[in-house]
Parts: sequence; C-alpha cells; structure tokens
Amino acid sequence: MSAQELIAAAKAASHKLGLATTSQKDNALIELARLLPLNAERILFANEIDLAKGVAEGMAIGLQDRLRLTSARIESLAAALTQVAGLTDPIGEIVREINHPNGLNIIEKRVPFGVIGAIYEARPNVTVDLASLAIKTGNAIVLRGGTAAENTNKVLVELIREALSNAGLDPQAVQSVDEFGRQGAVAMMQAVGLIDVLIPRGSANLIHTVVNEAKVPVIQTGDGIVHVFIDATADAQMAIDIVNNSKTQRPSVCNSLETLLVHRDAAARILPALFENLHGAGVIIHGDHDSAQFAEYVMPATETDWATEYLSLKISVKIVDNLDEAIAHIAKYSTAHTESIITNDQANAERFLNEVDSAVVMVNASTRFTDGGEFGFGAEVGISTQKLHARGPMGLTELTSTKWLVRGQGQTRK
Repeated sequence: MSAQELIAAAKAASHKLGLATTSQKDNALIELARLLPLNAERILFANEIDLAKGVAEGMAIGLQDRLRLTSARIESLAAALTQVAGLTDPIGEIVREINHPNGLNIIEKRVPFGVIGAIYEARPNVTVDLASLAIKTGNAIVLRGGTAAENTNKVLVELIREALSNAGLDPQAVQSVDEFGRQGAVAMMQAVGLIDVLIPRGSANLIHTVVNEAKVPVIQTGDGIVHVFIDATADAQMAIDIVNNSKTQRPSVCNSLETLLVHRDAAARILPALFENLHGAGVIIHGDHDSAQFAEYVMPATETDWATEYLSLKISVKIVDNLDEAIAHIAKYSTAHTESIITNDQANAERFLNEVDSAVVMVNASTRFTDGGEFGFGAEVGISTQKLHARGPMGLTELTSTKWLVRGQGQTRK
C-alpha cells in the first residue's frame, strides 16, 4: 500500500473506532500494557539497532537519550497505559445544553476528531503515548516517527495493532508511514480530507517545517526556550534545588531549563553555590558579564545563547535589575513554553503569573513538571505553545472536537 492508501485506511477505520464503547477502548489499552513487557526483549533488540545506527551517524547525546528505551521505561509506558485506561472518557460528554423557547433541545457533545496525524523524531515512547490517547478518544492515528527510531517504532506499532485486534477493534486505525521516509511525511501534510489534525513533535526545524508546509490543520507544539527567574527574595536552597532539577534531571526534553535570570540583589547570595552545584553536575554555563564574575569557568554568553534551546547540559545566565527586566527578557526570547519564578514575594509571584504569556507559568516549582503525566493525563500528545484549541500539555480533551445535536418536534424558523 502507498502512504496515501495507508492514510485512507486509517480514515475508513476511524468511523467504527469513533463509535466504540469506553470498555472496548480501555480493553485495548490494558491489552497493550500487557503486551509491552512481554515483548520487552524484542523491543529492546530493535532499539539497540536504532541506537547503534544513531551513534555511528554522530547523533547528539541528548537525542540518544530520547531514543533509548530500557526495561524500566517500557514498564513506565505500560503503567501509563493503565492510567490512561482509568481516566474518564471525554467522548460523549455534554459540553452545554440549551433549551430553546420554541421547544428545541440543543446539545453540544464532545466527539473524536477522526484521524490524527503525528510527525515526530527519535522518541519511540511517543509512539505509545500518542496511540494510547488516540485510542481512548476514539481517533485513528497515522504516525511518522522518523528514521532514527524506525526499527523500534515498527515493533511498537505491530504490538499496538495486535492489542486493538485482540480487543475486537480494527487494527487499521493505527498506521505508520515510516517506510516511506520524508515522502510519508509529505503525504500526511497534504492529506486534506483524510487527516483532521496534524501534530508535530521534535526539533524547532521539524515543527516549523510542518507548520509552513502542511495543508491540513496543525496544532503547533513548541520548542522550549524555558526560563527560571530567581527573584530578590528567593530562598537560596530552594533556588539551587529547582534550578538543578529543571536543568539536569533530563536535559534533553523540551521542559528543561535553558536560560536562568537572576535578580541583581540575589546574585551574590545565591550564584556562587548554585554555579558550583551546576558545574559539579557537568553543566556548561554561559553567562553575561555580571554573572561571570561569580565563577572562573563561566563562558561568555552571546546574543545567540538567549535564543537557543540547548537540549543538553548547557545553560545561559543573565543578571537583571528587577522583575520588569526579567519579564521583558522572557517576552523577547521565550518560545512561550514554560517559565518559573522563585520568590517569597507574593505580589511579584502574582505579577509573574499574570504578565508572562507562556503556556505554563509557575511559582516556586521545577519546569520539569510541565508534562501530561505530571498533570494527571497519563500521557500527553505534546506541549502546545499556540493559543487556538489547545495550549500547554495536551491530553484526552485536547484530542476531541464537538458537534451540535438539535432535537425538535417540527419547529420552523419565523
């Protein structure tokens, strides 16, 4: 089958999947949660092939971490599937109901999109996350997971389709166009009338390419130039803990810290110990002239650093005079993903929450919490940085649309 034919097969399967009961959909997810650990050896063998190829081709360390699956990560995927199965099914939810004075009953009901397309790279866990959320919401899905994870994704898609079949659902509802390379992605971007919404996840280049070239509707997930601002009143140990976690807990993901802003009145009190902490963890620090005075190993920051998503153990640091300057810097350089303030000043906390225009804005918390699993979604489609339909971590509700049901008794409009 061609890529276009696979997409059309997903469209055909979407109609029945959209009518499946919650029990049927949950059974498919629970079956997949059973199959993943049982096939761990097979999955890991395929993943090792992909990793070896990536290393041979000079894949960045951060991307290798995204690509790598382990027994523990497979178990986590299975646990997430069980969690998604336990979530409330949004399909059929009555969003609002209107009883017209003439007797018409008007209901807005939540329904599946139909077919979701996802283009992503080097993230085999995303294959399972996306498929699980699509199945739970009655959506068919077409996947383009990239050549870096092609062998791993092939096994995962086979297991997903097996789980659907075992649960009595049409396995054609999940398709992969990886075998067609870039042409598969092009077919998805041009699948007007077949793919209802397309979601890119990955590098800024991938996301921008999809946004610029797609002829089907796109939900833009964003690259993450993520900021933390240490305010003048910040607790030193809290600041060290949050910055360290935000930067080093998993630096290769989009919610990791990239730029640290520090109030001038807190710099001498906090930066020496904070820099030692980061340096000891292997973080390369790029600082402006003022912050570089606190450690000899701080490298000079350039204008490019403020606009860079490192996705590695690198960080840029800038000292600012006040909250206004911090907010202005974020407004200029942020990708509107996640920003956090560390402060004991309640007024400044509220100003930061209200004035920073990003998808997720935090007070005294690690940016690593911007995640569908941490928000209670079980898994996530991605982090939307746009403002139409969905914003922030996208879970089940964000994979639905609505339609209006009108019931009458012969009414005509006057």
